[in-house]
Amino acid sequence: MAFDIVIQNARLRHQTGTVDIGIEKGIIQEIGKLDGKGASVIDAGSNLVTESFVNTHLHLCKVYTLTMMDSQALTSYHGEGMGAAMTAIELAARIKERYDETWIIKNVRKCLKLAAINGNTHIRAFADVDSKAKLIGLKALLRAREEFKGIVDVQVVAFPQDGVVREPGTVDLIKEAMDLGADVVGGIPWIEYTEADEKTHIDEMMKIAQKHDADISMLVDDAGDPGLRTLEMLAVKTIETGRIGRSLAHHARAMALYPEPYFRKVAALLKKAQMGVVSDPHTGPLHARVRDLLANENLVCLGQDDICDAYYPFGQNSMLEVGFLNVHLLWMTTFPEMETIYDMLTVNAARCINLKNFTLQVGAPANIVVLDGRSVYEALWYHRPPLYVVSHGKVIDRKAMESEE
Repeated sequence: MAFDIVIQNARLRHQTGTVDIGIEKGIIQEIGKLDGKGASVIDAGSNLVTESFVNTHLHLCKVYTLTMMDSQALTSYHGEGMGAAMTAIELAARIKERYDETWIIKNVRKCLKLAAINGNTHIRAFADVDSKAKLIGLKALLRAREEFKGIVDVQVVAFPQDGVVREPGTVDLIKEAMDLGADVVGGIPWIEYTEADEKTHIDEMMKIAQKHDADISMLVDDAGDPGLRTLEMLAVKTIETGRIGRSLAHHARAMALYPEPYFRKVAALLKKAQMGVVSDPHTGPLHARVRDLLANENLVCLGQDDICDAYYPFGQNSMLEVGFLNVHLLWMTTFPEMETIYDMLTVNAARCINLKNFTLQVGAPANIVVLDGRSVYEALWYHRPPLYVVSHGKVIDRKAMESEE
């Protein structure tokens, strides 16, 4: 049999020896010792070959905007105890006064090219939608989604960053964003002033999601306040509406301060709702109780969150870099724990954003990285870009992605 692509001498996770992988029409057709030839042949050189990476959380409309601002928002967000997180959001909103699709799209393209080079073939990308940003950032992301189709799959989130009740008119803007083609309904209920308003925020976003049969991604309890309860509210609403597996929680940093009995109740609700949690420990001094959630068999993954913006000054859209950082921050330094970290960058991240059949097996879509290392340990240790990236059945042209045009 002739294949479009054959990857030779590939080392797979949890297996000894090497195999060949035959790809035809975007699908993994055969794994083993292949006699067939490929139009394109990649020699993996006994390096590790796995599923590509999935970035479940990236504020894509704001990448590379840090140098356009002062550092006040960073100081507030990263302050001890994260008690000033709401202030940070209010300060960071200043950038939206300067929103213009012409410079946003350039930043987005630069960021998505990095994603392709680093093997991030799927990204859930947030665009602020509110009275200040309006639909400017969202339109740039929709445009980039089409430009990078088949290279980086972008799920665009219509995100009411500054609240729903706090920002009159935002509900209508989110509806308009979904009508324009956004994929996911966002939310940030904890930013509202009262518990009643938090529930209204969730209810209104859920109505829109139901109308469009869309997933929900909400930033919940993202501050150093153990009394925040919007993670629980979202899980309960997901269960009540029967939308099991359609909601995703991001951050949940207040979980670090939960009393143990309350944590156990919330973890049980998350299971019942089949709701994953995206954690980004590298972007704030508090984070969700990742190890405890894993011990409870909850679904957890890691996200990039920010790249050079008012909340985080670094980032290369490299999930291996995110993994390397979080091996340290979560103290998951044993070999089995590193394998778990790697799952949170690949297969479990895919589950969190409802990607189907995202595994390296016969019959699955060919989204594959050939790593510069022979093990997960080496891949995380050096966190170098993959040697080759296959996205949607095609080999990424690295030179084209490195071009500034």
